[in-house]
Amino acid sequence: MEATAAPAVQKGSRFWKCVFAVVGIMTTLVIYGVLQEKIMRVPYGADKEYFKYSLFLVFCNRITTSAVSAVALLASKKALDPVAPVYKYCLISVTNILTTTCQYEALKYVSFPVQTLAKCAKMIPVMVWGTLIMQKRYMGPDYLLAFLVTVGCSFFILYPAASDISPYSRGRENTTWGVSLMMGYLGFDGFTSTFQDKLFRGYDMEIHNQIFYTTSCSCILSLAGLMFQGHLLLAIDFVYRHNDCFFDIMLLSTVATASQFFISYTIRTFGALTFATIMTTRQLASIMLSCVWFSHPLSWQQWIGAIIVFGSLYSKNFLKSTPQKPSPPEEKDTEASKPLKENP
Repeated sequence: MEATAAPAVQKGSRFWKCVFAVVGIMTTLVIYGVLQEKIMRVPYGADKEYFKYSLFLVFCNRITTSAVSAVALLASKKALDPVAPVYKYCLISVTNILTTTCQYEALKYVSFPVQTLAKCAKMIPVMVWGTLIMQKRYMGPDYLLAFLVTVGCSFFILYPAASDISPYSRGRENTTWGVSLMMGYLGFDGFTSTFQDKLFRGYDMEIHNQIFYTTSCSCILSLAGLMFQGHLLLAIDFVYRHNDCFFDIMLLSTVATASQFFISYTIRTFGALTFATIMTTRQLASIMLSCVWFSHPLSWQQWIGAIIVFGSLYSKNFLKSTPQKPSPPEEKDTEASKPLKENP
Protein backbone atom coordinates (compact mmCIF):
# COMPACT_ATOMS: atom_id res chain seq x y z
CA MET A 1 0.00 0.00 0.00
CA GLU A 2 2.78 2.40 0.95
CA ALA A 3 4.70 1.43 -2.23
CA THR A 4 1.80 2.51 -4.44
CA ALA A 5 1.20 5.72 -2.46
CA ALA A 6 4.79 6.95 -2.82
CA PRO A 7 4.72 7.38 -6.65
CA ALA A 8 1.38 9.17 -6.39
CA VAL A 9 2.77 11.63 -3.84
CA GLN A 10 5.86 12.16 -5.97
CA LYS A 11 3.72 12.75 -9.07
CA GLY A 12 1.55 15.24 -7.19
CA SER A 13 4.61 17.08 -5.90
CA ARG A 14 6.04 17.30 -9.43
CA PHE A 15 2.72 18.63 -10.72
CA TRP A 16 2.67 21.50 -8.22
CA LYS A 17 6.32 22.27 -8.96
CA CYS A 18 5.41 22.51 -12.64
CA VAL A 19 2.48 24.82 -11.80
CA PHE A 20 4.85 26.98 -9.74
CA ALA A 21 7.32 27.21 -12.64
CA VAL A 22 4.67 27.96 -15.29
CA VAL A 23 2.90 30.60 -13.20
CA GLY A 24 6.22 32.20 -12.21
CA ILE A 25 7.60 32.48 -15.75
CA MET A 26 4.32 33.51 -17.35
CA THR A 27 3.55 36.12 -14.70
CA THR A 28 6.97 37.77 -14.49
CA LEU A 29 7.76 37.84 -18.21
CA VAL A 30 4.29 38.89 -19.35
CA ILE A 31 4.33 41.75 -16.81
CA TYR A 32 7.86 42.58 -17.98
CA GLY A 33 6.71 42.78 -21.60
CA VAL A 34 3.75 45.03 -20.81
CA LEU A 35 5.90 47.33 -18.64
CA GLN A 36 8.71 47.76 -21.17
CA GLU A 37 6.21 48.72 -23.87
CA LYS A 38 4.43 51.11 -21.50
CA ILE A 39 7.68 52.82 -20.45
CA MET A 40 9.06 53.24 -23.98
CA ARG A 41 5.87 53.94 -25.96
CA VAL A 42 3.30 55.56 -23.64
CA PRO A 43 3.74 59.26 -22.71
CA TYR A 44 3.87 60.40 -19.08
CA GLY A 45 2.33 63.47 -17.46
CA ALA A 46 0.13 66.27 -18.72
CA ASP A 47 2.82 67.32 -21.24
CA LYS A 48 2.84 63.84 -22.81
CA GLU A 49 6.60 63.28 -22.39
CA TYR A 50 8.20 60.06 -23.62
CA PHE A 51 10.91 58.27 -21.65
CA LYS A 52 13.90 58.05 -24.01
CA TYR A 53 16.75 56.77 -21.82
CA SER A 54 16.87 53.04 -22.53
CA LEU A 55 20.35 52.63 -21.02
CA PHE A 56 18.94 53.82 -17.68
CA LEU A 57 16.51 50.88 -17.76
CA VAL A 58 19.44 48.53 -18.38
CA PHE A 59 21.30 50.02 -15.40
CA CYS A 60 18.29 49.66 -13.06
CA ASN A 61 17.65 46.06 -14.15
CA ARG A 62 21.27 45.00 -13.75
CA ILE A 63 21.90 46.65 -10.38
CA THR A 64 18.80 44.94 -8.97
CA THR A 65 19.81 41.53 -10.34
CA SER A 66 23.39 42.00 -9.12
CA ALA A 67 22.26 42.80 -5.57
CA VAL A 68 19.89 39.81 -5.43
CA SER A 69 22.51 37.39 -6.81
CA ALA A 70 25.06 38.65 -4.25
CA VAL A 71 22.58 38.00 -1.45
CA ALA A 72 21.89 34.53 -2.88
CA LEU A 73 25.62 33.72 -2.95
CA LEU A 74 26.10 34.90 0.63
CA ALA A 75 23.01 33.06 1.87
CA SER A 76 24.15 29.81 0.26
CA LYS A 77 27.70 30.37 1.56
CA LYS A 78 29.11 30.03 -1.95
CA ALA A 79 32.38 31.72 -2.92
CA LEU A 80 32.15 35.27 -4.24
CA ASP A 81 35.49 34.95 -6.03
CA PRO A 82 35.31 34.93 -9.85
CA VAL A 83 35.63 31.44 -11.31
CA ALA A 84 36.56 32.58 -14.83
CA PRO A 85 38.83 35.48 -15.89
CA VAL A 86 37.04 38.79 -15.31
CA TYR A 87 37.39 39.86 -18.95
CA LYS A 88 35.14 36.96 -19.97
CA TYR A 89 32.40 38.18 -17.65
CA CYS A 90 32.89 41.67 -19.11
CA LEU A 91 32.53 40.36 -22.67
CA ILE A 92 29.15 38.86 -21.79
CA SER A 93 28.21 42.13 -20.06
CA VAL A 94 29.04 44.23 -23.14
CA THR A 95 27.01 42.09 -25.53
CA ASN A 96 24.18 41.78 -22.98
CA ILE A 97 23.99 45.58 -22.62
CA LEU A 98 23.94 45.96 -26.40
CA THR A 99 21.23 43.29 -26.60
CA THR A 100 18.97 44.96 -24.05
CA THR A 101 19.59 48.47 -25.38
CA CYS A 102 18.66 47.38 -28.91
CA GLN A 103 15.55 45.72 -27.47
CA TYR A 104 14.36 48.89 -25.70
CA GLU A 105 15.32 51.23 -28.54
CA ALA A 106 13.51 49.04 -31.10
CA LEU A 107 10.26 49.61 -29.19
CA LYS A 108 10.41 53.23 -30.36
CA TYR A 109 9.98 52.05 -33.95
CA VAL A 110 8.24 48.67 -33.86
CA SER A 111 5.39 47.48 -31.67
CA PHE A 112 5.84 44.93 -28.92
CA PRO A 113 4.00 42.17 -30.88
CA VAL A 114 6.40 42.68 -33.82
CA GLN A 115 9.40 42.63 -31.49
CA THR A 116 8.25 39.56 -29.57
CA LEU A 117 7.61 37.51 -32.69
CA ALA A 118 10.97 38.61 -34.15
CA LYS A 119 12.66 37.21 -31.03
CA CYS A 120 11.55 33.75 -32.15
CA ALA A 121 14.12 34.06 -34.94
CA LYS A 122 16.99 34.18 -32.44
CA MET A 123 17.77 30.53 -33.21
CA ILE A 124 19.34 31.69 -36.48
CA PRO A 125 22.16 33.78 -34.95
CA VAL A 126 22.52 31.17 -32.19
CA MET A 127 23.15 28.52 -34.85
CA VAL A 128 25.67 30.80 -36.58
CA TRP A 129 27.54 31.64 -33.37
CA GLY A 130 27.34 28.02 -32.18
CA THR A 131 29.04 26.88 -35.38
CA LEU A 132 31.73 29.58 -35.17
CA ILE A 133 32.47 29.54 -31.42
CA MET A 134 31.69 25.99 -30.28
CA GLN A 135 31.96 24.05 -33.57
CA LYS A 136 28.44 22.66 -33.14
CA ARG A 137 26.75 20.76 -35.96
CA TYR A 138 23.06 21.08 -36.76
CA MET A 139 20.67 18.75 -38.54
CA GLY A 140 18.33 19.37 -41.47
CA PRO A 141 15.18 19.81 -39.28
CA ASP A 142 16.98 22.59 -37.39
CA TYR A 143 17.59 24.54 -40.60
CA LEU A 144 14.01 23.88 -41.77
CA LEU A 145 12.64 25.24 -38.49
CA ALA A 146 14.88 28.32 -38.74
CA PHE A 147 13.64 28.91 -42.30
CA LEU A 148 9.95 28.62 -41.35
CA VAL A 149 10.37 30.94 -38.37
CA THR A 150 12.19 33.47 -40.58
CA VAL A 151 9.34 33.37 -43.13
CA GLY A 152 6.73 33.86 -40.40
CA CYS A 153 8.65 36.74 -38.82
CA SER A 154 9.09 38.37 -42.23
CA PHE A 155 5.31 38.32 -42.78
CA PHE A 156 4.76 39.83 -39.35
CA ILE A 157 7.32 42.64 -39.79
CA LEU A 158 6.75 43.55 -43.46
CA TYR A 159 2.93 43.66 -43.40
CA PRO A 160 1.85 45.66 -40.33
CA ALA A 161 -1.65 47.07 -40.00
CA ALA A 162 -1.75 50.56 -41.52
CA SER A 163 -3.02 52.14 -38.30
CA ASP A 164 -0.25 50.77 -36.07
CA ILE A 165 1.99 53.84 -36.00
CA SER A 166 5.08 54.37 -33.87
CA PRO A 167 5.03 57.51 -31.66
CA TYR A 168 8.64 58.17 -32.66
CA SER A 169 8.15 57.92 -36.42
CA ARG A 170 5.87 59.39 -39.05
CA GLY A 171 6.03 56.27 -41.19
CA ARG A 172 4.68 52.80 -40.66
CA GLU A 173 6.33 50.47 -38.21
CA ASN A 174 8.53 48.58 -40.65
CA THR A 175 11.18 51.32 -40.59
CA THR A 176 14.72 50.48 -41.60
CA TRP A 177 16.06 51.65 -38.23
CA GLY A 178 13.59 49.56 -36.23
CA VAL A 179 14.38 46.42 -38.21
CA SER A 180 18.13 47.15 -37.92
CA LEU A 181 17.81 47.41 -34.13
CA MET A 182 16.00 44.07 -34.02
CA MET A 183 18.74 42.48 -36.14
CA GLY A 184 21.29 43.93 -33.71
CA TYR A 185 19.31 42.48 -30.80
CA LEU A 186 19.22 39.03 -32.39
CA GLY A 187 22.93 39.05 -33.26
CA PHE A 188 24.15 40.23 -29.85
CA ASP A 189 21.72 37.99 -27.97
CA GLY A 190 22.84 34.97 -29.98
CA PHE A 191 26.48 35.67 -29.12
CA THR A 192 25.65 36.24 -25.42
CA SER A 193 23.81 32.93 -24.93
CA THR A 194 26.43 30.98 -26.92
CA PHE A 195 29.34 32.48 -24.96
CA GLN A 196 27.47 31.82 -21.70
CA ASP A 197 27.17 28.19 -22.78
CA LYS A 198 30.91 28.08 -23.48
CA LEU A 199 31.64 29.65 -20.07
CA PHE A 200 29.49 27.12 -18.18
CA ARG A 201 31.07 24.21 -20.06
CA GLY A 202 34.63 25.45 -19.56
CA TYR A 203 34.41 26.29 -15.84
CA ASP A 204 32.79 24.72 -12.79
CA MET A 205 30.54 27.73 -12.26
CA GLU A 206 27.45 28.34 -10.15
CA ILE A 207 24.70 30.21 -11.97
CA HIS A 208 24.54 32.90 -9.25
CA ASN A 209 28.29 33.45 -9.60
CA GLN A 210 27.96 34.02 -13.33
CA ILE A 211 24.93 36.30 -12.91
CA PHE A 212 26.63 38.33 -10.17
CA TYR A 213 29.80 39.12 -12.11
CA THR A 214 28.16 39.72 -15.47
CA THR A 215 25.51 42.01 -13.98
CA SER A 216 28.10 43.82 -11.86
CA CYS A 217 30.14 44.53 -14.99
CA SER A 218 26.93 45.60 -16.74
CA CYS A 219 26.19 48.06 -13.92
CA ILE A 220 29.58 49.71 -14.29
CA LEU A 221 29.44 49.82 -18.10
CA SER A 222 25.85 51.09 -18.31
CA LEU A 223 26.54 53.76 -15.67
CA ALA A 224 29.63 54.87 -17.61
CA GLY A 225 27.56 54.99 -20.81
CA LEU A 226 24.88 57.11 -19.13
CA MET A 227 27.46 59.58 -17.83
CA PHE A 228 29.25 59.72 -21.18
CA GLN A 229 25.99 60.46 -23.01
CA GLY A 230 24.92 62.98 -20.38
CA HIS A 231 21.67 61.07 -19.84
CA LEU A 232 22.05 60.08 -16.17
CA LEU A 233 20.81 63.34 -14.65
CA LEU A 234 18.17 63.70 -17.37
CA ALA A 235 16.79 60.24 -16.61
CA ILE A 236 16.81 60.88 -12.85
CA ASP A 237 15.04 64.21 -13.41
CA PHE A 238 12.41 62.48 -15.58
CA VAL A 239 11.55 59.81 -12.98
CA TYR A 240 11.62 62.48 -10.25
CA ARG A 241 8.98 64.50 -12.13
CA HIS A 242 6.94 61.42 -13.05
CA ASN A 243 6.42 59.18 -10.04
CA ASP A 244 4.42 56.69 -12.08
CA CYS A 245 7.45 56.18 -14.35
CA PHE A 246 9.63 55.58 -11.28
CA PHE A 247 7.17 52.93 -10.07
CA ASP A 248 7.12 51.29 -13.54
CA ILE A 249 10.92 51.10 -13.68
CA MET A 250 11.20 49.64 -10.18
CA LEU A 251 8.55 47.03 -10.99
CA LEU A 252 10.28 46.27 -14.31
CA SER A 253 13.60 45.64 -12.52
CA THR A 254 11.88 43.47 -9.90
CA VAL A 255 10.09 41.18 -12.36
CA ALA A 256 13.22 40.99 -14.56
CA THR A 257 15.20 39.72 -11.58
CA ALA A 258 12.45 37.34 -10.43
CA SER A 259 12.18 35.87 -13.93
CA GLN A 260 15.82 34.75 -13.76
CA PHE A 261 15.04 32.63 -10.69
CA PHE A 262 12.03 30.98 -12.35
CA ILE A 263 13.97 30.33 -15.58
CA SER A 264 16.86 28.70 -13.70
CA TYR A 265 14.46 26.68 -11.52
CA THR A 266 12.50 25.40 -14.53
CA ILE A 267 15.56 24.31 -16.52
CA ARG A 268 17.11 22.61 -13.49
CA THR A 269 13.88 20.83 -12.43
CA PHE A 270 12.14 19.97 -15.71
CA GLY A 271 14.74 20.39 -18.44
CA ALA A 272 15.03 22.37 -21.65
CA LEU A 273 11.96 20.99 -23.45
CA THR A 274 9.49 22.11 -20.78
CA PHE A 275 11.20 25.50 -20.60
CA ALA A 276 11.04 25.96 -24.38
CA THR A 277 7.31 25.11 -24.42
CA ILE A 278 6.57 27.55 -21.59
CA MET A 279 8.56 30.32 -23.31
CA THR A 280 6.72 29.78 -26.61
CA THR A 281 3.39 30.00 -24.78
CA ARG A 282 4.58 33.10 -22.93
CA GLN A 283 5.48 34.83 -26.20
CA LEU A 284 2.06 34.05 -27.64
CA ALA A 285 0.33 35.31 -24.47
CA SER A 286 2.46 38.48 -24.48
CA ILE A 287 1.50 39.27 -28.08
CA MET A 288 -2.20 38.74 -27.43
CA LEU A 289 -2.13 40.83 -24.23
CA SER A 290 -0.22 43.65 -25.93
CA CYS A 291 -2.68 43.71 -28.83
CA VAL A 292 -5.59 44.04 -26.40
CA TRP A 293 -3.97 46.37 -23.84
CA PHE A 294 -2.31 48.81 -26.26
CA SER A 295 -4.81 48.39 -29.14
CA HIS A 296 -2.38 46.99 -31.73
CA PRO A 297 -4.38 45.88 -34.77
CA LEU A 298 -3.03 42.85 -36.66
CA SER A 299 -3.26 42.50 -40.43
CA TRP A 300 -4.27 39.16 -41.95
CA GLN A 301 -0.66 38.68 -43.14
CA GLN A 302 0.52 39.07 -39.53
CA TRP A 303 -1.95 36.43 -38.38
CA ILE A 304 -0.51 34.05 -41.01
CA GLY A 305 3.03 34.87 -39.88
CA ALA A 306 2.16 34.24 -36.22
CA ILE A 307 0.54 30.88 -37.09
CA ILE A 308 3.65 29.82 -39.07
CA VAL A 309 6.04 30.79 -36.24
CA PHE A 310 4.17 29.31 -33.28
CA GLY A 311 3.04 26.28 -35.28
CA SER A 312 6.69 25.54 -36.15
CA LEU A 313 7.90 26.00 -32.57
CA TYR A 314 5.17 23.84 -31.03
CA SER A 315 5.75 21.17 -33.69
CA LYS A 316 9.43 21.08 -32.79
CA ASN A 317 8.63 20.70 -29.08
CA PHE A 318 6.16 17.90 -29.86
CA LEU A 319 8.67 16.04 -32.05
CA LYS A 320 11.36 16.37 -29.38
CA SER A 321 9.00 14.82 -26.82
CA THR A 322 8.57 11.62 -28.87
CA PRO A 323 11.02 8.75 -28.18
CA GLN A 324 13.96 8.67 -30.59
CA LYS A 325 16.72 6.22 -31.33
CA PRO A 326 20.01 6.86 -29.52
CA SER A 327 22.28 9.06 -31.60
CA PRO A 328 26.09 9.11 -31.72
CA PRO A 329 27.68 11.15 -28.90
CA GLU A 330 28.09 14.25 -31.05
CA GLU A 331 26.69 17.60 -30.02
CA LYS A 332 23.87 18.67 -32.28
CA ASP A 333 22.33 21.34 -30.11
CA THR A 334 19.81 23.94 -31.04
CA GLU A 335 19.06 26.99 -28.99
CA ALA A 336 16.05 25.28 -27.45
CA SER A 337 18.20 22.39 -26.24
CA LYS A 338 20.39 24.56 -24.02
CA PRO A 339 18.55 27.73 -23.15
CA LEU A 340 20.58 29.46 -20.48
CA LYS A 341 18.83 32.73 -20.10
CA GLU A 342 16.04 34.69 -21.70
CA ASN A 343 17.20 38.32 -21.73
CA PRO A 344 14.42 40.31 -20.33
